[in-house]
Amino acid sequence: MSSPSSLFRLDGKVAVLTGASRGIGEAMATAFASQGAKVVLASRKLADLQAVCDRITAAGGTALPIACHVGKSAEIAAMIDAAIAAFGQVDVLVNNAATNPYFGPLVDTPDAAFDKTFEVNVKGYFAAAREVIRHLQRRGAPGSIINVASVAGLRAAPFQGCYGMTKAAIISMTQTLATEVGGAGIRINAIAPGLVETRFAQALIQNDAVHQHIVSRTPLGRHAQPSELVGAALFLASDASSYMNGHTLVLDGGMTIA
Repeated sequence: MSSPSSLFRLDGKVAVLTGASRGIGEAMATAFASQGAKVVLASRKLADLQAVCDRITAAGGTALPIACHVGKSAEIAAMIDAAIAAFGQVDVLVNNAATNPYFGPLVDTPDAAFDKTFEVNVKGYFAAAREVIRHLQRRGAPGSIINVASVAGLRAAPFQGCYGMTKAAIISMTQTLATEVGGAGIRINAIAPGLVETRFAQALIQNDAVHQHIVSRTPLGRHAQPSELVGAALFLASDASSYMNGHTLVLDGGMTIA
């Protein structure tokens, strides 16, 4: 039997993480590498990824940066192919890259913002999951896919309605894929964070009224740091969660129970 600490190890695993140039994606990639995984870092800008890659390799890890627009299915397929060419396999996928170009009443959402949000947040997640699932099925290998959703997909999301719609879709997708491919040993789970201090969430954190509204509804009385999502990601990527499938793990400081 594995020791409790070894359950979280990722030795021999190859993990692909989108949105890995900063924030939540960078924190997860760094943690995965520290636990023995070879990590493939994906984002639009190669220079930003290279900086993360350099930090991981300096700490003794193995990383490969690949520029990829996750709203483009062809680029996602090429990125997964490149990961397999470099490391021979992919075992873990973290769908994390997202966009939220519009803040305001849902009924006033511009068509362009609606299309872009769904292209990246839903189509991108699905395309990456599809590529990795097919790869795992060809190998006859188990694997873990982690979709970073949001509490905005579980509750009403005033002034972030389109973003919330995409996150609800991700949770639904997680459950359906988990049902369809679980028999092959491919586990699909999601993480639903509350407010996390990232560049992506700067508009919410720097708006005193919005920030106070969120924090006042959070029993822990604060927002999160990206590092506080790492434990959940390691759990879902590793054998520690070998019997968890189709679940959405909420990390919101208690906001959704308040």
